[in-house]
Amino acid sequence: MRRTAGPRPPLLLALPALLAIAFLMLPLVGILVRTQWSELRAHLTTPGSLEALRLSLVVSFWALGLSLLLGVPLAWLLARVHFPGKTLVRSLVLLPMVLPPTVGGVALLLGFGRRGLLGPFLEDTFGITLPFHTSGAVVAATFVAMPFLVISLEGALGGLRPGYEETAASLGASPLRVFFTVTLPMVAPGLIAGAALTWARALGEFGATITFAGNLPGVTQTLPLQVYLLLQDDPEAATSLSLLLLVVAMAVLVALRGRWTSGHAVRDTRHVTPAEDPVARAPEPDPVDGSAPAGRWSLHAEVTGFTQLTLDAEPGTTIAVVGENGAGKTTLLRALLGLTPRAHAALRLGDDVTALPPHRRGVAWVPQDGALFPHLTALGNTAYGLRAQGTSRAEARSRARLWLDRLGVSHLAERRPAQLSGGQAQRVALARALAAQPRLLLLDEPLAALDQTTRARVRHTLRTHLAGFGGVCLIVTHDPVEAVSLADRVLVLAHGRALQDAPPSEVTRNPRSPWVARMLGRNAWPGTTTVDGLKLVAGGSVVVAEPVAEGSEALAIVAPEAVSLHREQPSGSPRNVWPGTVREITAAGSRLRVLVTSQAAADVVSEITPQAAAELAIADGTAVWCSVKATEITLVPL
Repeated sequence: MRRTAGPRPPLLLALPALLAIAFLMLPLVGILVRTQWSELRAHLTTPGSLEALRLSLVVSFWALGLSLLLGVPLAWLLARVHFPGKTLVRSLVLLPMVLPPTVGGVALLLGFGRRGLLGPFLEDTFGITLPFHTSGAVVAATFVAMPFLVISLEGALGGLRPGYEETAASLGASPLRVFFTVTLPMVAPGLIAGAALTWARALGEFGATITFAGNLPGVTQTLPLQVYLLLQDDPEAATSLSLLLLVVAMAVLVALRGRWTSGHAVRDTRHVTPAEDPVARAPEPDPVDGSAPAGRWSLHAEVTGFTQLTLDAEPGTTIAVVGENGAGKTTLLRALLGLTPRAHAALRLGDDVTALPPHRRGVAWVPQDGALFPHLTALGNTAYGLRAQGTSRAEARSRARLWLDRLGVSHLAERRPAQLSGGQAQRVALARALAAQPRLLLLDEPLAALDQTTRARVRHTLRTHLAGFGGVCLIVTHDPVEAVSLADRVLVLAHGRALQDAPPSEVTRNPRSPWVARMLGRNAWPGTTTVDGLKLVAGGSVVVAEPVAEGSEALAIVAPEAVSLHREQPSGSPRNVWPGTVREITAAGSRLRVLVTSQAAADVVSEITPQAAAELAIADGTAVWCSVKATEITLVPL
């Protein structure tokens, strides 16, 4: 099979690119051509070369250790913390990379030399003299090499979603534990790449070393300095040692294979199709039994800032939080977690936890994507919160297996997240949150990414375990089925304020938000009440059977099945009749939902049978008449 040729590169770009490659390769080819291969072994095994090589390895590894000790925290600071002067600090980190090496050596002398700023203090207090000492060579190599580690790791940290670290904190992990058990393992490719580049750069350091530490055999004379001396007396030996350094540097770059620019970890992307999904064959979970940790915690929260509301709930209550995008739903959850400056929550979960950091609040968070830690198995993920709270490894794994079994995914305990389907990953994320024994459980659209079949199965599992949960659960959702089937109350948010907080049945009958009414599949028309009905904001008016006080804001709610469609203007009992045009037809189970737009009234959705649609010969663009009986319209005061 012939490979399809791609577009040919423009000649004006290809020629300079080829010249650049030749320019970079020619000096390296020169080393290969001029190397005396028959004398290579002898040149590399002379006492002076071996001593220089030993010293280079000692200096480079010490420089790597110092770079890791100092550079990793610095990279984290630059990537995660906003502070005045951050741009200046980043410039200081990059400065040794663009500074001439000899200038760097002079700067080190003026800073750490015997007559420098810090040198006299080090010598008088600790007896440490850096110039003309091996430690000086280490300092010089660290100065020029550490920026490679900081830049590489900062890029990796910048590409890591904070959601993983925030989820770990919600499971009870302290910031330091989060850093070592979640952050570093997830940025390991960037860290390894930066460390390798740092070591290679330290191994080849010359200018700053000879200026600051001198060129003393056995003390500061590293391999690059040995090459410099041999160029005068034995050019062939200098070429052989240069070849050694060239091979080491190239080996490092080839081993990294571009990871210092990509920073992505290799993941198992094996896809589990719904037909292969073991969840479909897993046994239904048993309800939480008495072995689960007991405890009952009420909720009282006073939220201020962008989201402003007071929330009270008894133990065992599940609240669905709904509202259009930007209503403040996620801000509410993050305020309860203590993770956002946009809103602040004075929070009581049995006890006052307002002043506590996120990892000590007892608030567990399951974000929309689950945020399972990719470097841990399903069992390791589930046991994470227990381990963070001080539970022994054996006990944590034992209890984690129980939770995985309760959610029907114990057979997946040794799989990593990349090997799980969407439904499996959500069950593991839920098991992880429940195993951490939270007082408040926050679920941010936990089923949004699942297909309908898997969603129904996971919804059943979730309902089973929420029934035995002793705390309070908040579920952000856009799915009316989730809101009605899982929640005891529905909290409707609009512009950061509570528009309605009522049982699902009340919200279903009398939604006070057009968005919620549409989410529930109803027509919702805002307007101002009149003597006999409602004057609509979108234009036109409707007549209702039971009008409310004149001049108030209200919402007209109409079920789609109460809207009749006609090809001719109807006569008879309907008191609300207006013309329109069909703009969209979609399937809704065994019925069709027809969107009709009109200049005489608000847009309306009608639900009819396919047979009725065929009899009316309805299609996109068809002119129709809509009618609604006055008794089918419910007015909800706003």
